[in-house]
Amino acid sequence: MGDQVKPSDYVLDEQVGFLLRKAYQRHMTLFSRAAGATLTATQFSTLFRLYSEPGPISQNSLGRLVAMDAATTKGVVSRLESQGLLTTERDKVDRRRYVLRSTEKGRALVQATIPVVKEITEATLEPLNARERQVFLKLLAKLT
Repeated sequence: MGDQVKPSDYVLDEQVGFLLRKAYQRHMTLFSRAAGATLTATQFSTLFRLYSEPGPISQNSLGRLVAMDAATTKGVVSRLESQGLLTTERDKVDRRRYVLRSTEKGRALVQATIPVVKEITEATLEPLNARERQVFLKLLAKLT
């Protein structure tokens, strides 16, 4: 048998996945406290993409824009539609796909939520100085 790995050979607190998960959990806790009664982070991202894109978006394209798989996208869309925040309809050109639009209610909610989400981002990054924030966000973007 080979040599056994000792606990000292691996430091969990230095592993990227562990640290990313902890940072994500911190951010999601802040999000839940500030905006959770209105929208989840995933729902906000979905509505924001619909709000910021000109014209309707296919459900498949929307999923790619918010980094969700098809099943997750379908579930989020269904919940938002049931709240009257977006509409779905069959594409007139390709009847196999659905196109989505935000409703007036959905657009108003996004507008009202943007300042809250900005505060959440600020709170998430609060432990970092301005330069660290800039570098951190640039490095995170490079990983995606």
